[in-house]
Amino acid sequence: MEYRPSLKRKVAGFALLFLGALGTVLPILQGALFIALGLFVLRDQYAWAHRGMDWLRRRWPRQVEGVEAMEGRMIGWFRRQGERLRLRSR
Repeated sequence: MEYRPSLKRKVAGFALLFLGALGTVLPILQGALFIALGLFVLRDQYAWAHRGMDWLRRRWPRQVEGVEAMEGRMIGWFRRQGERLRLRSR
């Protein structure tokens, strides 16, 4: 496992975990969804989050693959948009 430290990802991940914890108590939030998203964001930051993602991957393999595929598409889209903006600014 390769750690990629990022303050933005840590803040976002812990915010999602906090919302997940609130969601386990409050009926208007989906706690499990926010906890899963928090683990997904933090999976490259901490070993415990990586282990949590491994558990999620064993439990719901298709859903985790879908989220990872979506992440790849979004990264590609943002790179293309950045390249397009750089070409326009020349």
